[in-house]
Amino acid sequence: MKQVGFLFLLTFLFSSCTKEVVDQDMVDQEVIVNYLTTNKLTMTKDPSGIHYNIINTGVGNNPSPTATVEVRYKGTLMDGTVFDQTGTGKSATFQLTSLIPGWRIAIPLLKKGGKGTFIIPSNLGYGQFGSGGIPGRSVLIFEIELLAFSN
Repeated sequence: MKQVGFLFLLTFLFSSCTKEVVDQDMVDQEVIVNYLTTNKLTMTKDPSGIHYNIINTGVGNNPSPTATVEVRYKGTLMDGTVFDQTGTGKSATFQLTSLIPGWRIAIPLLKKGGKGTFIIPSNLGYGQFGSGGIPGRSVLIFEIELLAFSN
């Protein structure tokens, strides 16, 4: 009988955790759709939940999921607060595998010289806890330009 009670408790706890994640995804998608509607924007929705607009596709091949990329970018919260960006005329180099999941999905949509705007739900950003001044459960907007990459 104790095993049945323990199994019920585990099932309840797992269901609660799963429901919270699903609810946050729904909240994030609602926030994104409201933002797009309010600002009269049309974007493509990736199956991951990222919304994007490719401004310039770029040329050549796309970077692989393990590429090292050189980018210019600006990251903002939904209210327009800039939380990070490369300086004027500067760039940053990253290993794609070390970046947030949203960037690992977004950057391979670009080619060298490509530029896009990406709205990233919180589960593909910094999650429920946030990071370095980014509040938890934040939907993020990134303007990214892919300058170069090596696969």
